[in-house]
Amino acid sequence: MAALMRGVICLVSIQRNAFLSKRRGCLEESKRYIRGLRRKPVQVLFPENETSKVAKPPPESHQPAAKQHVKKQRETEVTSALDHAEQSGPVKTRRDVQSTVKHPQVTFTKDQVDGLCFEKAFPGDKRLARLVSVARSRTFREHQGKILLEGRRLICDALDAGVNPQIVFFSTVDRLRELPLDKLRRATLVKVRFEDIKLWSDLVAPQGVIAIFSRPDPSRLTFSNRDQSVPLSLICDNIRDPGNLGTILRCAAAAGCRDVVLSKGCVDVWEPKVLRAAMGAHFRLPIYPSLDWDDIENHLPKTVTVHVADSSCGPDRRREPEDKPSKAGDYGWVSSRPNRRKMRYEEYDSDSEDEGVSLPRVDAKLYHESWAESPTALVIGGETHGLSLEAVQLAKKTDGHRLFIPVVPDVDSLNSAMAASILLFEARKQLSKLLQTSGKKRKSEVERQLL
Repeated sequence: MAALMRGVICLVSIQRNAFLSKRRGCLEESKRYIRGLRRKPVQVLFPENETSKVAKPPPESHQPAAKQHVKKQRETEVTSALDHAEQSGPVKTRRDVQSTVKHPQVTFTKDQVDGLCFEKAFPGDKRLARLVSVARSRTFREHQGKILLEGRRLICDALDAGVNPQIVFFSTVDRLRELPLDKLRRATLVKVRFEDIKLWSDLVAPQGVIAIFSRPDPSRLTFSNRDQSVPLSLICDNIRDPGNLGTILRCAAAAGCRDVVLSKGCVDVWEPKVLRAAMGAHFRLPIYPSLDWDDIENHLPKTVTVHVADSSCGPDRRREPEDKPSKAGDYGWVSSRPNRRKMRYEEYDSDSEDEGVSLPRVDAKLYHESWAESPTALVIGGETHGLSLEAVQLAKKTDGHRLFIPVVPDVDSLNSAMAASILLFEARKQLSKLLQTSGKKRKSEVERQLL
């Protein structure tokens, strides 16, 4: 009997649990259904003829005050977006309105510093990354006519020379005040985070300012200390190392060269590494890049004498200075590497001919001897390929010399930048003495005429 009662009680409890679960399921479904009916849209957009009518939900007293405040704020944003859209044109879709309200970081806020307006870039502004990445490309610099300058000193040198700024990125207002603000009236000024500048900077310790300039025309720039220059031109032939080219340009500006001419085999003169090594030399003397040898010859004065630099290296470097070498290959001043691309770089040999082209003989001279006695042009060749054949022919045509700097035995030759600095300052010394002597002669002639 007890067992029968226990079975009946278990059966009743099982049926009761099943009934409650079914009942609970119905209640849950009804709750979800009722909850769905309670949802109401925040706003309703009508056709174009009734765009100004926006249906607002009635106030609900049972909702918390915070939720009601958020709803009211959202409705205000949507209404203002609709008003702006109605002024600009008809409202098309709700997605356009939501995108206008949802992404406020694409806009910019205007501010001023000393009467100069600038923009504050919010997170998401890609202009700095885009411009810096493309300005580092030589193809972009040549086709678009833009260059990238970084640092206060380099930017100030460019502004003083008359280069047109386009856009300037700076991290703080104090960094912007370090620049001449009166020359930034036509440029777009954008304030960005220092982390962004540090990310795209090439410097170990960025200064917090990057500028994009128009590619300058050397004939239209204003150079300081032009009265200190001497009739000396520098020709860079196949200088492909950015550090060497920048150092050579810096030495040319310090020696007071009249101008600098680069052949087509040289590295781009506006590359960031060249700019850093030159330390503002680009804006202190005219630089004419990527010229053919015919254009180089036409660019030089008619009475110029072209001299070529000897690297003073080769198998016969132990000969004494007074013992003149018989050919240029003895000092390695022209490349002796195999010519795979059929480029005109040959080792000098007076007895050999290559396809009917005889290589000219150019007399050698020590660097400290008298060789700069008239308007002079000095050719510095690269360390990889040496001087080109056209440079040797131009030196022969103008009665120039090959200049070499002797070094002690078992010591490698000087690099192109060091050799250029020695020869340029030696040329300046000789030309300065020549100008002083000619000035004294003219002064004496005038005094004789007066007497």
